Amino acid sequence: MKTKPTLLSIIFLLMISFSFAQKKNAPVNIISGKVNISKYHSHDELNRMTKGELLTLYIERIEVIVNILPNIAFATKPGVTMGSLGIPETKENKKALEANREASVNYFDSTVEFQTSILPYSDTRDLIAAILFYEETLKSLHTYNDYKTD
Repeated sequence: MKTKPTLLSIIFLLMISFSFAQKKNAPVNIISGKVNISKYHSHDELNRMTKGELLTLYIERIEVIVNILPNIAFATKPGVTMGSLGIPETKENKKALEANREASVNYFDSTVEFQTSILPYSDTRDLIAAILFYEETLKSLHTYNDYKTD
């Protein structure tokens, strides 16, 4: 009678360990994290916002740029993996990708920490100009493929 619960427990544990093993070998995206913004703004819209709202938009745009631009030679959108680019998925390459990802997260975190403490002192006009510039940069990603020649 005790054999049945023991057998079921062993099968359950094997299934759990098998599912974790599958996740470990799953392909990793080159671009991860926040990769788009919800809305582009006009100068008039930004002029009507409070400085706190502008700071939030500014940091959001930095996050998207930090996640995309360093990897633009590989991809401009999420879902691209090393395998889909023909890059061998060796232990060394996966380790390099993970190190790059960690460096991006660390850079973004330290940038946000700095921006949160220093950016409130910036001139509102400069903040609006920077947001508009970042938004234009992000819009230009839609035309990135136009620069590729065959």
